[in-house]
Amino acid sequence: MSKICQITGKKAGNGNNVSHSKRRTKRIFNVNLQVKKFYVPELDDYIYLKVSAAGIRTINKKGITAALKDAGYVIE
Repeated sequence: MSKICQITGKKAGNGNNVSHSKRRTKRIFNVNLQVKKFYVPELDDYIYLKVSAAGIRTINKKGITAALKDAGYVIE
């Protein structure tokens, strides 16, 4: 699976490693992804999401239903 947060849409970025002599080599900045299980009361079931640390904070702030709705998921 790709390294993309399912709530915020964050994905890996790129940049440079810079040594002491200022020599630059390419590197990748990965997202802090966690696979978490969330309970959705509307579905009366648990779902697994691959979310970043920022996505977990978003879910804690808004609630799982509002966060999923903002991310474009349909809850029936």
